[in-house]
Amino acid sequence: MAGFSYIPHTDADIRAMLDRIGVGKVEDLYADVPKEFLKKGPYALPDAMSEGEVRQWLGSLADMNPRMKVFVGAGAYDHYTPSVIPYITSRSEFLTAYTPYQCEISQGTLRYIFEYQSMVCELTGMDISNASLYDGPTAAAEAMKMTVACTKKKTRVLLSKGLLPNVIAVVETYAKFHGVEIGYVPVMNGQTCPNCLRAELAKGDVAGVIVPEINRFGIIEDHAGFADAIHEAKALLVEYCDPSTLAVIKSPAEWGADISVGDGQSLGVPLCYGGPYVGFMGVKKDYMRKMPGRIVGQTTDKDGKRAFVLTLQAREQHIKREKATSNICSNESLMALWVTVYLSLMGPEGLREVNRLSYDGAHYLKDELLKTGQFEDPFPGKPFLKEFVLKPAKHPGLVQNALEKAGFFAALETEEGYVSFCVTEKRTKEEIDALVKTVKEG
Repeated sequence: MAGFSYIPHTDADIRAMLDRIGVGKVEDLYADVPKEFLKKGPYALPDAMSEGEVRQWLGSLADMNPRMKVFVGAGAYDHYTPSVIPYITSRSEFLTAYTPYQCEISQGTLRYIFEYQSMVCELTGMDISNASLYDGPTAAAEAMKMTVACTKKKTRVLLSKGLLPNVIAVVETYAKFHGVEIGYVPVMNGQTCPNCLRAELAKGDVAGVIVPEINRFGIIEDHAGFADAIHEAKALLVEYCDPSTLAVIKSPAEWGADISVGDGQSLGVPLCYGGPYVGFMGVKKDYMRKMPGRIVGQTTDKDGKRAFVLTLQAREQHIKREKATSNICSNESLMALWVTVYLSLMGPEGLREVNRLSYDGAHYLKDELLKTGQFEDPFPGKPFLKEFVLKPAKHPGLVQNALEKAGFFAALETEEGYVSFCVTEKRTKEEIDALVKTVKEG
């Protein structure tokens, strides 16, 4: 390792560590990685540069990324980010903050996490929220584990096939390594099938059921009677939500859910090639001790002033270790702050306006695409907000490629051969008309 002055370990240090674990050389640590995946040759890094040259070089790399008008959702939405959010979240006291074990010096961090939890509860209608999780799919997987822990001895969890594919995949992965059997409830006519759900519940041994408030077709589902049937079977109802839409559609609590999960990315977190995102979870108070992660509580100090602390510590990983409910111990605190600032700026009226603009744009786009004669509506009359699917007359790949060449990221293909579109408040009428014109021109 000589020549790498920024690495603090000497050759003797490295040799001692390798000897301790019985390895001959550093390269042996990667013996299980297939050779075709190992980097060969020098890195394509330039020589030393001045600050100005570094900025120009990094800018040239950024310019290699495609900049397209986003008309796709599928769990990641191109909503507007108020400019003040990056400024606030980049302040050093937030950007460098870690786990607030010592409440005496962490009141700022604890307070915004408490505010985040409060806002999640207000949106979902649930009693209590945790201090955020990694993303929506892992939050759903944690909810799956919670249903098993709360119902005891039951080991089967039902997933609606209307859930996003990545959510199903992550839940399946968690289930495989936790001894949980996964069952599926099919979608019939664009909606999680209630009769199929009852049939699966009748088989017994169901700990929980995870359904989407808005499914992968963009349809707002009607879950009337779901909670009664699920609770009658002594199971728990989990609603997977887009929190931005909860300003205008029924909350999980109104559907009778026991647990609500989803991804807070739609609350002003920009698209960035897959992250970082912020999973949320809200639960009824009966189940709060089975929740993963942290909970920040409000109390008073010795002078009677409002103060914040981590609460229910005894069920956390750093105390119970292998007996903990979950291995999730940290949280996406910085992104929780991002969401908190966004919700504080927008308020109820702002969120409703975002949904109104998205609704108007999406319905306008759908109507105009149907007028071209190149699409059919597979689910006529089904309610949707900002996202919808159509059945194209041509192969979905042809539609997507034509739009991509014109600068639109749109027409995402589903497993049924439909194409998915999404419109947020950022998309203008001019952009929508240009997309439709591209479709008309073939």
